[in-house]
Amino acid sequence: MADLLLIAASAAECESLAAFGQAYGAGYDILCLSGSAPTDLGAERVLNANSEVPTADALASALAPIAKEYKVVAASASMTGKDWAPRLAGLVDRPMASDIIAVLGPGRFSRPMYAGNVIADVEIGASEFVLTVRSTAFASPKRSGGSVSEDVSLSYSGSTDRTGVAASDGGRPDLCQARVVVSGGRPLKDAETFEKLIGGLADVLGGAVGATRAAVDNGIAPNELQVGQTGKVVAPELYIAAGISGSTQHMAGMKDSKVIVVINTDPEAPLFEIADYGLVQDLFIAVPELIEKLRA
Repeated sequence: MADLLLIAASAAECESLAAFGQAYGAGYDILCLSGSAPTDLGAERVLNANSEVPTADALASALAPIAKEYKVVAASASMTGKDWAPRLAGLVDRPMASDIIAVLGPGRFSRPMYAGNVIADVEIGASEFVLTVRSTAFASPKRSGGSVSEDVSLSYSGSTDRTGVAASDGGRPDLCQARVVVSGGRPLKDAETFEKLIGGLADVLGGAVGATRAAVDNGIAPNELQVGQTGKVVAPELYIAAGISGSTQHMAGMKDSKVIVVINTDPEAPLFEIADYGLVQDLFIAVPELIEKLRA
């Protein structure tokens, strides 16, 4: 039996977790909570729960019996993973490390600290533990063979019920998994303008939409789109920042992006310091032109 269990919220999350599993260097199984996981990611077994993901408390309780069968359990360091993984660690009485970005050896990992300004090497003094992994920190996994696939049933119980479900944003990719992210800041002024420009550019690129904390605090963008230290941490192939000066808090959430493009009227904006490409231009001029050119 494998020592490592990778728990993915969706089929899309399986690939990035498999990349961590291969870097970890031990046999691993994949448990996909919703949808069907690919069978060519090198896992010994693929387990498909095919169920709606419940509240964090209920999910942690349902996963605890399965987690006890493995030495190490790893989940994505997404907003969802950060919610239920600590609860699971408490239920199975194991230590936990979060936001893993590199494997150094058995029980030894690297993780960012202090808004990403420090990379710490941590060692877990136990043979059994729980991790959350920054999925974008690892290269694409090697494809190999066909894993044994089976359906499993998770037993959800508890007094906490989900009271509502928010509508998704029109089928755009998940912010933490997207290859392209377009983010906007406070200069967008209102939600309609934000969606027209930032959402429009993201859509022609097949990407996800992000926002700064200032944009969220001013009601321009919803909270789930916030990128930064207190929001979501992303590292896409392409990150486009329009009208974002670049606070330390925001840069902590996107500075590991492979290519960073900045559009800002202020040539002294801090974000230009980490940009691969910069355009000193009004976003209200530049973004519509980009959308028009890309649609042509």
